[in-house]
Amino acid sequence: MPMDPPPDLASLSLAEVARMVAERKLPPVERWNPEHCGDSEMRIASDGTWFHQGSPIGRKEMVRLFSTILRREADGGYVLVTPVEKLSIEVEDAPFIAVELSTEGTGESRTLAFRLNTGDLVMADGEHRLSIRGTAEEPRPYIHVRSGLEALVARTVFYELAAIALEEQESADAPIGLWSNGTFFALEPA
Repeated sequence: MPMDPPPDLASLSLAEVARMVAERKLPPVERWNPEHCGDSEMRIASDGTWFHQGSPIGRKEMVRLFSTILRREADGGYVLVTPVEKLSIEVEDAPFIAVELSTEGTGESRTLAFRLNTGDLVMADGEHRLSIRGTAEEPRPYIHVRSGLEALVARTVFYELAAIALEEQESADAPIGLWSNGTFFALEPA
C-alpha cells in the first residue's frame, strides 16, 4: 500500500494541520516486542540522511516508511521494529529534522507547527516540547516527535523562531521564547 505524499505545510491552515496530526495512524511499534534479530546496517546521519550499507537511501518513500517503524528503546538506542523482527539502527543525533515552520497567532495565542524531513507534521505543545541544548553560542534546538523520538530543528527554522521571539520579547530581562498551544518554550539552553 503506497503512502500518501507529504503535505505542503505552507498551503495548510493550522486547524488543518491539527486535524492531520490527530488523524495520523502509525504502526503500534510500542506493542511489538520480537527478539532482537541483529543490525539493520542502516544509519541516520546528523543531517537527516538515511543510509543503508553506506549508501544514501534515495527514495523518500522508503525513508518515510522506515520512519514509521522506528522506535527508541529504554536504553536510548534505536531500532526498526515489526511484529516479527527488531533491528538496530544507528542515529548520529536525532532521527528527524524539522525543516519548515508554520505559525499563527501572537504571544500566548500562538501555535507553531513543523514539517519534518519525512513529511510528518508536529505541533509544539505540552506533549511535543521544544528544548534547547548546547550553549548560548551554539544552541541545538529539538522538538519531541513521539515516544522519545526527536527532530533537530533546522538552523533556518530556528532563526525564524528566534526572530519571532525577539520581536515579541516584552522587556530586555524577560526570557526569550515562544508560546505554542498554551505552553511557553524558552529558546535558550537550560
